[in-house]
Amino acid sequence: MQMISAVTQVGQGITCLQAANPSPMTASGTNTYLVQGPTGAVVIDPGPDLDDHLHAILAACAGQQLEAILVTHAHLDHSALAPRLAARTGAPVLGFGRVTEGRSARMQALAEAGLTDGGEGLDHGFVPDIRIEGGQILCFGGLQLEVLATPGHLSGHLSFATDATVFTGDHVMGWSTSLISPPEGDMATYMASLRSLQGRHWHRFLPGHGPEISAPAVRLRELIAHREAREAAVLTALRNGPASPKTLTAKIYTQTPPALLAAAERNILAHLIDLHDRNQVITRTPLGPQTLFELI
Repeated sequence: MQMISAVTQVGQGITCLQAANPSPMTASGTNTYLVQGPTGAVVIDPGPDLDDHLHAILAACAGQQLEAILVTHAHLDHSALAPRLAARTGAPVLGFGRVTEGRSARMQALAEAGLTDGGEGLDHGFVPDIRIEGGQILCFGGLQLEVLATPGHLSGHLSFATDATVFTGDHVMGWSTSLISPPEGDMATYMASLRSLQGRHWHRFLPGHGPEISAPAVRLRELIAHREAREAAVLTALRNGPASPKTLTAKIYTQTPPALLAAAERNILAHLIDLHDRNQVITRTPLGPQTLFELI
């Protein structure tokens, strides 16, 4: 029987319900947040399609009208439960759009040329009732939430801010770095999104997996430095000659558990595509997982 692993109050009017879907990619499970206002509530990331998780959310909402279901991005571990929760509560589902919406022209061209995702659980059936984008202010149940555009992990990834707290989905996490898997993931936009968050003062981040981040500015610096170090490692490895993403992954991710190497390889591909677009590496064949990359 599926069980909810944790229901925790993480702030005034904010409850975190952790789904029972632990894995190497989800830590101890997906965090669903119930944010309660004076006259109603919203759910952020309803999570995976699990009966017990649905029942836990409904129980947490008891006695208060659920006015909206907000989805940071269309991965099955975040969005799959949205249709059933909407059907039970009548609340509309809000998100950026279908899973492929928001791609940069570069990623769209790569997709049309045959580049496919790495099988990371895209929710191809996700269609929001209401399409939202960065810069909007949502008002539900006496709450105000600002929509922040944070593409990169997925092209349509959103975060939601209330006061100085940000619900960051998979964009910023404390337990791990984010997977960037082209063509849905885009390293250039991911780095830009991290830097855009640096432009404001935040009190804490509540991520889609793992514990809250109490020092957002520190974590943002760490993530940017980590990606810059990975990029430098890729360029250093290419000094030995042309190499594929798989070969580079084996050289760079020497301490990574085998279960995570496929994801690491997609991250390396994302770095290589970004470096290619910035004219730091070249290829002799179309870009893809088996392409040989070399320094200019």
